[in-house]
Amino acid sequence: MKPVRLSAAATLALPRWALLALGMLYILPGVIGRDLWKEDAGSFGIMWTMAHGTLDDWLYPNIAGLANVDEGPLAFWLGAICIKLFGWILGDVLAARVSTVAIFALGTMSLWYTAFHLGRRAEAQPLRLAFGGQPEPNDYGRTLGDTAVLIYLGSLGLLLQSHLTLPATLQGALLAYFLYRAVRYVEHAGNRNAVLVGLSLGALTLTQGFLPPLVLVLALFACTRFLALPAPAALRHMGIALGVAFGLTLVWILLALLVQPYGLTPIADWLTWNAEQIGLPGWTAIKTFFRIGVWFFWPAWPFALWAIWAWRRQQQMLHIVLPVFFFLALTLQLLADPIPENSDFLKMLPPLALMAAFGLPTMKRGAINAIDWFSVMVLTMLGAIIWLFWIAKLTGWPAQLAHNALKLVPGFTPEIGIVAFTVAAATSVGWIMLVHWRLSRQPAVLWRAVVLSSGGLILLWVLLMTLFLPDLNYGKSYAGVAQQIAARLPADTNCLATNVGPAQRASLAFYGRLPFVTLAGGNCDYVLLQDSVRSKKERALLRAYGVRDATPLWEGRRASDRDERFRLFRRVR
Repeated sequence: MKPVRLSAAATLALPRWALLALGMLYILPGVIGRDLWKEDAGSFGIMWTMAHGTLDDWLYPNIAGLANVDEGPLAFWLGAICIKLFGWILGDVLAARVSTVAIFALGTMSLWYTAFHLGRRAEAQPLRLAFGGQPEPNDYGRTLGDTAVLIYLGSLGLLLQSHLTLPATLQGALLAYFLYRAVRYVEHAGNRNAVLVGLSLGALTLTQGFLPPLVLVLALFACTRFLALPAPAALRHMGIALGVAFGLTLVWILLALLVQPYGLTPIADWLTWNAEQIGLPGWTAIKTFFRIGVWFFWPAWPFALWAIWAWRRQQQMLHIVLPVFFFLALTLQLLADPIPENSDFLKMLPPLALMAAFGLPTMKRGAINAIDWFSVMVLTMLGAIIWLFWIAKLTGWPAQLAHNALKLVPGFTPEIGIVAFTVAAATSVGWIMLVHWRLSRQPAVLWRAVVLSSGGLILLWVLLMTLFLPDLNYGKSYAGVAQQIAARLPADTNCLATNVGPAQRASLAFYGRLPFVTLAGGNCDYVLLQDSVRSKKERALLRAYGVRDATPLWEGRRASDRDERFRLFRRVR
């Protein structure tokens, strides 16, 4: 017997305007008004270099001359195109983030349509009620689409990653699109859908290498065998998909080999990086998976586990089989990664949110009410704390809170931003209205269990990205350092050697227009060193650049960073 029993009243769809408003309220804070931060400055640097460079820069990703081919170029191409199109009116930083908004829209829409199509299938429908009144398939599918998106937006990992201009962000969205294409293929197995699956795999390859697409196509084939689809046809279609993916990737590979940007080729380094992403599963990767996954996938993973348990007695349930197969395949890939990173978890979130959406209809009312009360109490309290800290930093009372709010940004003078305050206040009022609607009307709609957790998380994010954005920009930005260095360099300086990392190089090049040495090389008279305040190895660092004697010109750091130090030298010839 199916574990779902619902009335039509429980499947009222969330109004389109409300879902769109939630999405915009989710993605725009943290995109608008945010300076370059270390977390994604490196990726922006590649986009900026492409947009203001030549064909060589588009074929050989680099940050103002620092080679960076560890990932595919697709995400950087999208950001560079947006800079070209919108940079003149939005500025280069915000223009690059137009691609971030588009990527977010691709991921959420793909997830919604995947849940919608799975929810319309006969095996996913609730039990028919004795006197009628059960939901129609389309209504049930729309409700599940809304639920999947709300769970997706309520996940902590997505919140931290979706606002960054990173290839991993595009990979997560493309994974959601691949899920949609996979569902459409299983529903209508044919050459056309196989080609579309291949396009999504090719885009994934150009984003972060060929390993995830290979893992996904194997998981899709295993899924077709589990669902008893004809093996010869499935093999032929998987071959078509891989051929299309390879052909799409080959466009960049052939151009890079033919043009030889800067007299070099990025392909060998890119293939080497791909090979380094796989090894034998180790204890470090397993610990990382559970340590990070517990919070990264919250609150999707409890609902997903419950879905597997609730539907365990049903056979060949595509809405459970497909996301489980993909999640397990991606988990094995992550465990085989010698050095997994937080962003690697992002591609596993769409199948988990999909499973969670189908677990929610099977939960008891008491469990749903418990989730609601937990969300109301905890998220409201955290929102009030953020407001209290903001008042304290402006007024100095309470003194201890004011001290704690300002000690991480020494020298920062807080001010009231009228626009930021208005947005924060309006969002807080909206949260109060949402809580009042949920508690007073006791709605029966399915997505009621996750609208509070998603809305509360959005509230906290908006408060941080409005009330405390100036503090965060002050503490994380390298703009001041870049301007100080630029002021110390002569106007005719055309070459600057440096050991700074990718994020710092991108920030300094953008804010200070520093002429870093390019991929073509050069013998520079000026050297910029990045090291620790405690380091005593400046001579060894200078000798690495062929400098035996140098005159110090400047030393500085960000006010909020007590360890990182920058020093500028001029070579003595």
